[in-house]
Amino acid sequence: MLKHGGRLQEAAQNHQIPLEQWIDLSTGINPNGYPIPAIPAEAWQRLPEEHDGLIAAAQQYYQSESILAVAGSQAAIQTLPLLRAKSVVGLLTPSYAEHAHAWKKAGHDLHLINQVQEIDSHIHQLDTLILVNPNNPTGETFSAQQCLHWLEILNKKQGWLIIDEAFIDAEPELSLSALSPRKGLIILRSIGKFFGLAGIRSGFVLAEATILKTLNEHLGPWTLSTPSRLVTTEALKNNSWQTATRADLQKNSLRLQQLLTQYQLSPTGSNALFHWVKTEQATHLHQQLAKKAVFTRLFTQPNSLRFGLPSNETAWQQLTQALETITRA
Repeated sequence: MLKHGGRLQEAAQNHQIPLEQWIDLSTGINPNGYPIPAIPAEAWQRLPEEHDGLIAAAQQYYQSESILAVAGSQAAIQTLPLLRAKSVVGLLTPSYAEHAHAWKKAGHDLHLINQVQEIDSHIHQLDTLILVNPNNPTGETFSAQQCLHWLEILNKKQGWLIIDEAFIDAEPELSLSALSPRKGLIILRSIGKFFGLAGIRSGFVLAEATILKTLNEHLGPWTLSTPSRLVTTEALKNNSWQTATRADLQKNSLRLQQLLTQYQLSPTGSNALFHWVKTEQATHLHQQLAKKAVFTRLFTQPNSLRFGLPSNETAWQQLTQALETITRA
């Protein structure tokens, strides 16, 4: 299996630093996530039921009627490649590695695309194009006009455009969710990032009813636990929390950008939830920060670091002091 951010216990053991001393900036998950409501005892005792308000809340939040709840977008990422015969699949690189891993494992012909500008020269050879919008880890975004142009070409051969919008909630105007369902368009949404609820493994797929029906049959019953459904429903309905959180994330993202720039680590790409710094010193910086109990996400292709947001003022000061010490050294 591929490695991801969030392996904080492993880092604590490797560096012999107690877990409680660390700040985890490796995931790009909102560190001040949605406050968990009280969960009634019967939620732990009953199997999940479909008519509990979850899909209605999701339809309102995503502005789309054709929605399937899944156990995090990862469940869909692993299963969608099984729904097509062997085909030619295009993905940008670098991007979220699970997409390439899943399609390659399922036997599809993978075309890695280095630049957005190169998509137009590849699109006529592809059966499926996969975009992460905003891209993880580069922060690059794609306009609705671009996406619909590529979808139109893919539709001519019954192709798919899959857009992973896991990091889009802080900038909902970038989303194509309101255009779904549309032929060949599959959108993945996550509760983990913006809502800071990665642990409940909750997400959604927006697509044509026929695609969702087949996907649902592959995934089987009870993809989301009853407590997960309850918490997700509450989070999707809380408009005031969402509005305040978007403002806080934008403010903290700007603060992190300024801090990194102050220490000669100007972000190469950004999103409200993370900053990506491309540098040949990435491995060295990752290790030096870890010695100060600051956990970042290291990438080697290309050499780069991703910094998520500190959760509180103490964490901000710990990051600042670590960067100051490393710079002096």
